[in-house]
Amino acid sequence: MPIIGATDEGTAMKRPSLFVTLLLAAASASAALQVGDAAPAFSAEASLAGRAFTYSLSDKLAHGPVVVYFYPSAYTSGCNIQAHAFSVEHDKFVAAGASIVGVSLDSIERLNSFSADPLYCAGNFAVASDSEGKIARSFDLRVGGAVKGARDTRGVEIDHGFAERTTFVLRRDGTVAATIGGVNPEENVRQALDAVRRLGDSH
Repeated sequence: MPIIGATDEGTAMKRPSLFVTLLLAAASASAALQVGDAAPAFSAEASLAGRAFTYSLSDKLAHGPVVVYFYPSAYTSGCNIQAHAFSVEHDKFVAAGASIVGVSLDSIERLNSFSADPLYCAGNFAVASDSEGKIARSFDLRVGGAVKGARDTRGVEIDHGFAERTTFVLRRDGTVAATIGGVNPEENVRQALDAVRRLGDSH
């Protein structure tokens, strides 16, 4: 697990960073939804290319499989890598018939910036605000509280809690085709793309 409170220069407070790292490592053992489980439908305030809107999972599933990926926080090392990887591979997901949505406990204000940032989401997919962690918990993910002194890679204080990094690939009927956790951010994206492609091959 990455130290999500660390900055690029490694100047963040070490104790909060270590605490969050241990918290998320422990969370990885939680019983996330597994293959065949029905994923809960959700609607949430989200951002795409810097513009807020209401995201509906049900609406997206009507058009094809959906990759729902939970991540600890925008503008943190591992999450930056993962968002960039999803952005770079976005056209491949679309070609396989799937859409992508990221979910975190970030505020919509933080997500408006993150979703438009050319280094990360680059306006290619939506990121949804789950400020109270209700969506994450509905997917049986553990949610930790805010950590005093934790800062993101821009040096901005992180004032929200954290969900564990887990990705779910959902079939059009809303059932889980793959649950991906416990791997590094780039491998997480690679496995998600492989899972989406397998769905296409099964038809």
